Amino acid sequence: MSVTVDAQPAPVALDPAATALLVIDMQRDFLEPGGFGESLGNDVSLLRACVEPCGRLMQAMRAAGVPVLHTREGHRPGLEDVHPEKQARCAPGRKIGDAGPMGRILVRGEAGHDIIEELYPLPGEVVIDKPGKGAFFATDLDLLLRSAGVRDLIVCGVTTEVCVHTTVREANDRGYRVLVPGDCCGSYFEEFHKVGLAMISAQGGIFGAVTTADAIIEAFGGKRDGHDDKEGF
Repeated sequence: MSVTVDAQPAPVALDPAATALLVIDMQRDFLEPGGFGESLGNDVSLLRACVEPCGRLMQAMRAAGVPVLHTREGHRPGLEDVHPEKQARCAPGRKIGDAGPMGRILVRGEAGHDIIEELYPLPGEVVIDKPGKGAFFATDLDLLLRSAGVRDLIVCGVTTEVCVHTTVREANDRGYRVLVPGDCCGSYFEEFHKVGLAMISAQGGIFGAVTTADAIIEAFGGKRDGHDDKEGF
């Protein structure tokens, strides 16, 4: 049985048994001082507004039996997977792989690469480590989703116009129906956040639909029975 979520440009019917929540890059390197986000000159405190609604949505999806997956952008300790163009964007001493307050910046296994405590994955939840902006690039995400019968994706996280947007576009090209709760996404630039969400739902939902955490939670209310025993990843 599907649930209908109020969204723009139109309500979206989701099949809870074929839905997954994908939480993009809620990492210390992006949300806390001393990480990669700050190394680019950004005010990382601006991303905090999406943490609380994202947490509520994660809790509701878990209660409804919907799998929650997480991504982390980061690189191998030897930096073999860092493109020179990406490395060149940062100032000397604050580049990917350089030492920072939370360990080497944007390197897998370092403290800054990990997910913030408030949104930390539960044991058994999938964590996808990705070297690029999109969650499908150079990862096994698509295989995991298709193996579990997932067709509908709820995508949230940071930043709206970069890693979230790239992932939404990748998912759309692969045939997934995508729903983005805008209040569960964040950007260092308010105007980019607004335009990024507008681009997703424009032209009849060219990349997906945009909604809120509350709209999704309300739609899934009372749907826990019948999905608690669903096999996950």
